[in-house]
Amino acid sequence: MKRRIIVVGSCNTDMVIRVDHLPLPGETIIGHDFMTNQGGKGANQAVAVQRLGGETAFIARLGNDDFGAKSLRLLTEEGINTEFVRLTDGVSTGVALIPVDDKGENSIIVSSGANACLSKADIEAAEPLFEEASILLMQLETPVPTLISAARLAKQYGAKVVLNPAPYPKQPLPAELLEMVDIITPNETEAAGMSGVRVTDEDSALEAIEAIQRQGVGRVIITAGAAGAYTSIEGRLVRIPSESVEVVDTTAAGDTFCGALCVALSKGTDIAEAIRFANKAASLSVTRIGAWMSIPYEREIVLSS
Repeated sequence: MKRRIIVVGSCNTDMVIRVDHLPLPGETIIGHDFMTNQGGKGANQAVAVQRLGGETAFIARLGNDDFGAKSLRLLTEEGINTEFVRLTDGVSTGVALIPVDDKGENSIIVSSGANACLSKADIEAAEPLFEEASILLMQLETPVPTLISAARLAKQYGAKVVLNPAPYPKQPLPAELLEMVDIITPNETEAAGMSGVRVTDEDSALEAIEAIQRQGVGRVIITAGAAGAYTSIEGRLVRIPSESVEVVDTTAAGDTFCGALCVALSKGTDIAEAIRFANKAASLSVTRIGAWMSIPYEREIVLSS
């Protein structure tokens, strides 16, 4: 049985500062506890897959700079296959500026840098990885045409395609991509953007799921924070609750969910149980500060069960 999970996506250096509240337009506030750590949705998901028991290969672009060299070293130390993580001359490694308030909520400003250089040629060069892949996991911090190329290659070799549609784009995602997606994992805001339905309860969640499925997607899983996650099984809405925890920082919670989900699915777990595992991992992540720093290990999920 194929177990490899390929993650195609972004890698950033996160600059995080704690604040009493997120700033309003034009407002200057005093922050504290500044830290620099590793992030980027693609890298977060790759690390989550590896720590939670998966076999991970990462395809990405980094700047040929200090941030890029450090990211590549740390990804390799995690045990991730980084053969197709390329250092790129003339552009910076992606950077994210993240204020986090006292309730654990955040806002994120991303400068894409080398992430925007990830190309179809990078995907084609990594074709040997796809031959043994069970799942391809992607997000939207790299060019959509590159994601289409990756999805097409995944389908060629029989791998499932999982798309985390974040950050949600200004333009609708092309049908060419959505029709190759087996599982999509929007949060409530992203689901509303895709479906035109504001998700406020189980009825609206089902309406949103069905609207997104009509766009060609196989399965929709809407992540809803403390409420857990919604999906449809045999046409019936199922809500799988998350654990009640004290939220410290929500950075990378969605990425942890996606990585955990893919690990469980790669081991043959049914969808409901895979979502439960993903919820547990995401719930643990929000009790900690940072992106990679917050992502739990498989042993922690077992101990918390």
